[in-house]
Amino acid sequence: MIPEIEKASAAEIKAFQEEKLKETLQYLDENSPFYKRFFKENNIQISEIKTLEDIQKIPVTTKDHLQRFNDDFICVPKTEIIDYVTTSGTLGDPVTFALTDADLERLAYNEAISFACCGVGKEDTLQLMTTMDRRFMAGLAYFLGARKLGSGIIRVGSGIPELQWDSILKFKPTYLITVPSFLLKLIEYAQQHEIDLQATGVKAAICIGEPIREQDFSLNILAKKIKKDWDIELFSTYASTEMSTAFNECEKHNGGHHHPELIIAEILDENNLPVSEGEVGELTITTLGVQAMPLLRFKTGDMVQGYNEPCECGRKTMRLGPVVGRKKQMIKYKGTTLYPPAMYNILNDFSGIESYVIEIFHNELGTDEILIKIASENTSEELLLEIKDHFRAKLRVAPKVEFATSEEVEALRFPPLSRKPVDLIDRRL
Repeated sequence: MIPEIEKASAAEIKAFQEEKLKETLQYLDENSPFYKRFFKENNIQISEIKTLEDIQKIPVTTKDHLQRFNDDFICVPKTEIIDYVTTSGTLGDPVTFALTDADLERLAYNEAISFACCGVGKEDTLQLMTTMDRRFMAGLAYFLGARKLGSGIIRVGSGIPELQWDSILKFKPTYLITVPSFLLKLIEYAQQHEIDLQATGVKAAICIGEPIREQDFSLNILAKKIKKDWDIELFSTYASTEMSTAFNECEKHNGGHHHPELIIAEILDENNLPVSEGEVGELTITTLGVQAMPLLRFKTGDMVQGYNEPCECGRKTMRLGPVVGRKKQMIKYKGTTLYPPAMYNILNDFSGIESYVIEIFHNELGTDEILIKIASENTSEELLLEIKDHFRAKLRVAPKVEFATSEEVEALRFPPLSRKPVDLIDRRL
């Protein structure tokens, strides 16, 4: 199930997207209170925007715009709104998104072709290990996508290894949709209860919320730990509420595929200009075909690298490499630039660490400080030294590391109303 446009040439994809861009600009100019004002304030004549290069004449939209003018982004009467979701607030206060019936259909299409990218078909059954409540878009998207594909769905929700295993053993899902670190808890439960991991019928896990690959697409430490005990295929996926679109790996595992019928993707530098081929920049998106809350040149905050050569799977669309980090979570520590995923990878390498949380704050000089709180049965100085040495070897700097109880760490990782674990707490002003 590869959409024809995703097998088209680069020139054909560009021409297709330019037509969709014109339609989107016209729609925004007629229906969006925010963008009508935005075009006027910035002297934008939408009739002059004809190519993908011309889009650079339009200033970017930021999370700050969404937070300050949230309702002004809505382009339809309230009677047309079917569903409300909120972002998880990773880069600030949560933002509300409205969806029409057509937007939900678009969301289902996106997830259906994304699942198909991972090899999911009508004969498969997916176990959904993420919540569908609390105005969470992802869980709903997975459900709608699987339904559109005709695949079976087991809605278990997040957590509770015993319940997850009860469903796996009873209903025999072929794919799991889960945060990858939770797979380690499933493995631990299986080993404690003599469940044969290789006889479950599970073929693969579609991994959400956490990276499973290095920048060269090799498996990272977390993924290797999973594969060591449970030899299932692991697929990486990247998505966000704002773009209502996913970038999923195919069976070649060389980055997440762009769906050009759903989104225009730019990778921009500090001056909001496209980065050179092979360079890291901030993913900036323009949604196509969204009715309720379309976005134009929206800066996601995620630092990524794009790959434009055709994939062996037959798709000729751009692919996104693993997220390097979030722009606002960049840390300048003792002269070294760090992103949290690099620190997660080091901490995941220690089997003696049960759980951890990273806190970033400013010291009295106004520079960045890092404190890592870890829970472990082995609270020895030797372990602390080993962790710090590992940081120096990999990242050239060693943050402050201290022990905490499991209860203290879990209380920080799961704050009230949180829908997913929080591994990084940014206390910088």
